[in-house]
Amino acid sequence: MSNAPSSFGRRWILYTLVAGVFAGGVWYFGIRKVAPTVSAGSPWRSNSMTPTPVRAVPTTKQDLAVHLRAIGTVAPVNTVTVRSRVEGQLLQVAFTEGQEVVAGQLLAEIDPTPYRLRLAQMEGQLRQSESQARTAQNDLERFKQLHAQTLISSQQLEGQQALVSERLGVLAAEQAQVEDARRQLAYTRIEAPIAGRLGLRQVDAGNLVRPGEAGGLVVITQTRPISVMFTIPELDLQKVIEPLRAGEALTVEAWDRGENIVLATGALRTVDNQIDLATGTLRLKAEFSNTDERLFPNQFVNVRLRVRTLKDTIVIPAVGVQFGSRGPYAFVVGAENKVTVRDLVLGPVDGAMQAVIKGVSPGELVVTEGVDRLREGRPVTIISGESAPPLPPAPPAAPGSGRGAPDGTKKKKKSGA
Repeated sequence: MSNAPSSFGRRWILYTLVAGVFAGGVWYFGIRKVAPTVSAGSPWRSNSMTPTPVRAVPTTKQDLAVHLRAIGTVAPVNTVTVRSRVEGQLLQVAFTEGQEVVAGQLLAEIDPTPYRLRLAQMEGQLRQSESQARTAQNDLERFKQLHAQTLISSQQLEGQQALVSERLGVLAAEQAQVEDARRQLAYTRIEAPIAGRLGLRQVDAGNLVRPGEAGGLVVITQTRPISVMFTIPELDLQKVIEPLRAGEALTVEAWDRGENIVLATGALRTVDNQIDLATGTLRLKAEFSNTDERLFPNQFVNVRLRVRTLKDTIVIPAVGVQFGSRGPYAFVVGAENKVTVRDLVLGPVDGAMQAVIKGVSPGELVVTEGVDRLREGRPVTIISGESAPPLPPAPPAAPGSGRGAPDGTKKKKKSGA
């Protein structure tokens, strides 16, 4: 009976030791690992108080041009394939490949000898027919006098009149043949039908050429002026049709593929008369003077069609606009260099600039870089220059919490304009 209390005490001590070990394990592997001890020199200790380096741009009030963007193809106003209209040997080629020519300039010449001989033959037949017609006309005058004196019958007079008509008909046919022979002779000189720039030569001198050959002799393209064909979505139709019908001149810019250089500036000339049902787009044509010939036929260009201009509107960089569950917003640097969140009502966007209808005032600083670590009331340091200093490491976020958005949701990247 005396051993019972001591056994009970030993068991109680053992249970106490096991519970202590279990509590220590929970503390060490649970609470300590989740919430690390903050030392005096840790960057996390002062992270909430250290100003965050950001870039900020002041809002401006200015005119903002609104453009429609598209991909276009440069097309010459006129393209002509020069072909021979008569058959013969090509005597000479009077042009250089790539040369710029004017209308009526000699390009090539075909052997004219057969056509000169034919013209001479037709002219001889014409003179013979003229002589026969004059003889018949003189005989008719004498027949009229004799018929008046009742020396010949009316039948003889009518026969002579018919002969005169026949001779005149033959004379007209011979005159037409002479004109045709003269035209054929003129076609031996191949001249430029339009002004433009020549392509590569398709036939060399000495070859026999015929009318209707598919390749022709050379192709002429009119490059000054020149046009650009492009399409716009059906939804943007009224933005173009309304000012165009009102008589406004819509400016069109042609940019290179990288949209770094403006190649030419022109004007919208016309729109197609129907929408393509397969693509839901409408074709447009713009014309450029192209005096420096920077636009080349069949070249692909980026087109910017200016449809209107917003006067005295507030403009901020498009990268400064953030999107979250609350809609579009921006971080604005306020008093004491602390940021505040502003909900925005956006207008049209043009490239890198965004029109703002409501939410900011002219001259306020809008954060464009470094928004990932910002929240309402966070102090910031505005930096300038090409490179920003490295940001301190961020403290671990609680599970399910987002960064960079004032409402706790994960910030969405702005889609391209």
